[in-house]
Amino acid sequence: MSSSSLQRSSSAASHPLQPYGWDAGWAADFAPYEAEGLLPGRVVRVDRGQCDVVTAGGLMRADTAFVTPHDPLRVVCTGDWVAVEPGGNPRYVRTYLPRRTAFVRSTSSQRSEGQILAANVDHAVIAVSLAAELDLGRIERFLALAWESGAQPVVVLTKADLVPDPVTLSYLVQDVETTAPGVAVVPVSCLGDAGGLDTLAAIVGGGTSVLLGQSGAGKSTLANALLGEDVMVVQATRDVDGKGRHTTTTRNLLALPGGGVLIDTPGLRGVGLWDAETGVGQVFSEIAELAERCRFHDCAHEAEPGCAVLAAIDTGELPERRLQSYRKLQRENQRIVAKTDARLRAEIRKDWKRKGAIGKAAMEAKRGHHWRS
Repeated sequence: MSSSSLQRSSSAASHPLQPYGWDAGWAADFAPYEAEGLLPGRVVRVDRGQCDVVTAGGLMRADTAFVTPHDPLRVVCTGDWVAVEPGGNPRYVRTYLPRRTAFVRSTSSQRSEGQILAANVDHAVIAVSLAAELDLGRIERFLALAWESGAQPVVVLTKADLVPDPVTLSYLVQDVETTAPGVAVVPVSCLGDAGGLDTLAAIVGGGTSVLLGQSGAGKSTLANALLGEDVMVVQATRDVDGKGRHTTTTRNLLALPGGGVLIDTPGLRGVGLWDAETGVGQVFSEIAELAERCRFHDCAHEAEPGCAVLAAIDTGELPERRLQSYRKLQRENQRIVAKTDARLRAEIRKDWKRKGAIGKAAMEAKRGHHWRS
């Protein structure tokens, strides 16, 4: 390692922003902006054309006019590392550093735009309440987006105190583990006994974590437990359906006392996929492994002879629900990508025509067979 690299590494380790995730890599990326006299900082909150940025000198308010392009995926967001003007009224964020990871979902609008929820995240903590029946399909959606972002997913089963029977709780954990291969599943109770809180704190203690889930999932309570103080406002959930109102209305970045950084997010009503083909494949990795043993390499796992996926369903090795969910998320993701990718749209139309021609030929052959009979 060169002397300049050693110097950058040493300065990064002792930098005031180190508790917020600053490291030698960010220092190297920021070097050209430092030469221009700009200050490094991390965005902790974005609100109406302004953002709060934590810098070596403390928290400052800055204007985002220079980092608000028409592309919604390129706007500055919570978790970004930015270059800020050292003075001025107002101060401006001049640019943000290249993102290492980005958690993106499809908006609920008819324009099929992507929305970036958090940047430079190492762990995506998916909060799922045990106060309601588990929705495994929704968990799979969150997992697909988490894997696609480049972060490591973690599923936290909140309100575990509502399931006092350890056997029942173990079955619920097992159900989610089957749905989330390669992902830690941690039941947590924030009331009385710490439950799995210590386990979760150890996971999020290194790097940046984003807290995701529906309203009423207990995210704000979980955030307060990890922070060791009541920073986030908590509201009671409705008894009728276990759902809550949006306690958190903005995405906030907070340094954890035991190390690491937490981004809390508003409850997500819709969890639309956004170009998450790789993430979907990761969530259903067992289906991909089974598909390698199919007789035909382009097997659709519908009625083909020698299909290892269908055979696994017959034997009980693969739950049929998993295959149905896999197909559903694949179709949804394909539709989203097709709306923004003309080439893929053309390929899909070509595939539809091919399948239509095959079906038409099969029907004509069937009619011919009956006519000859």
